[in-house]
Amino acid sequence: MIKNIAFYLFISALFFSCSNDSIYKISNNPDPVDSTIEKLSDEEMLNLVQKETFKYFWDFANTASGAAKERYHPEDPTLNQDVVTSGGTGFGLMSIIVAIERGFVSRSEGVSRLSKIVNFLENADRFHGAWSHWINGNTGKVIPFSTKDNGGDLVETAFLVQGLICVKEYLKNGTTTEKAISLKADQLWKGVEWNWYTQNKDALYWHWSPNFDFDINLKLTGYNEVMITYILGASSPDYSITKSTYESGWASNGSIKNSNSQYGFPLVLKHAGGSNFGGPLFFSHYSFLGLNPKNLSDQYGNYWDVAVNHTKINRQYCISNPKNYKGYGVDVWGLTASYSRNSDGSRGYAAHSPSKDLGVISPTAAISSTPYTPIESLQVMHYLYQNKDEMLGVAGFYDAFSPEYDFWVTKTYLAIDQGPQIIMIENHRTGLLWNLFMQNEDVKKGLTKLGFSY
Repeated sequence: MIKNIAFYLFISALFFSCSNDSIYKISNNPDPVDSTIEKLSDEEMLNLVQKETFKYFWDFANTASGAAKERYHPEDPTLNQDVVTSGGTGFGLMSIIVAIERGFVSRSEGVSRLSKIVNFLENADRFHGAWSHWINGNTGKVIPFSTKDNGGDLVETAFLVQGLICVKEYLKNGTTTEKAISLKADQLWKGVEWNWYTQNKDALYWHWSPNFDFDINLKLTGYNEVMITYILGASSPDYSITKSTYESGWASNGSIKNSNSQYGFPLVLKHAGGSNFGGPLFFSHYSFLGLNPKNLSDQYGNYWDVAVNHTKINRQYCISNPKNYKGYGVDVWGLTASYSRNSDGSRGYAAHSPSKDLGVISPTAAISSTPYTPIESLQVMHYLYQNKDEMLGVAGFYDAFSPEYDFWVTKTYLAIDQGPQIIMIENHRTGLLWNLFMQNEDVKKGLTKLGFSY
């Protein structure tokens, strides 16, 4: 899997690095906490974060398709405005369900947007059923993520399918219009040819291109964000993968088990990249937006323990702060993939983790971990809000910041960082997306097939 991450980060860095300093702001305030800002209750804070962050998927979605833009720069809103992301759009579908339930939009408005997105996905380019990572939001045509990545992206597709399954379940007993959207969402995800992406081997592979076939040849191996891909592959009624594909591919025939602990918290599983402190926190977010890790276990471990311990290790690492970065502490923690910068001032994108700690904190790391560390995550939210003049923008808290570098803040957003905040806060509060996804009969069959208890 380290190859997978390296590939993704290399391409992402090329795409996200930017020489236009106008999209970044640096505060000269060495201690930006403003004691005059009103304090919110925890419930008010959760409401605010969900409502403000939702604007990314509602106010700033691609106009033609309703799909989620890959990124949004408020100070340069025309930048790559036609590039939508399949995975981020899946997160957007789930966020719209939350917004309907929370009253951020009316049910009719939300259903209309869900219909628009599902119709777009129906007509977008597909590759043995899978969508590409990037799609032109106006035309539905693939936008290459790299030279050879101009076809199906199975991992991004899995993130999208989580959203489609939640839409299917949410609308299946509704009006005639809602039932039609539900049926279409169900048909779309069932058209993904998961078994094609095995190359007739005992593993899933990330990419297939009509021009380059499986040349990228990236095997999906955990523990990381790709667990959901195997779950959905096993759940597919028409293109299912075998249990041995999961065991050999994702779990590496049992060698995924890990007996190491950090700060008294067992890791349980080996994290992709080989870090003994765990990988970026998105490893424990993306697969579990719909898939409920509570009570989820198999022969390799208990996944609630995996996610909770991963988060607590990441937090304790920041508190211990072995690199002595300014500002790290109980209310400033959370290392995951986001926009980034280096000490020399260069900027780009990085998968921050204890083994790649650049002094940059990503708000999505702690916020999206709310089910695992509710009290600790709220500490971070309150800190960010007390710095709202620096940190809170038009679509929630900005993507990354660093007290180390004179409170550097990137005034930018990414779909895959904004979506999990809304979804995981809601899963903490009501279990909404977990309940929808886990009630799906095909998902239940897939989990049983792979030997999970849940």
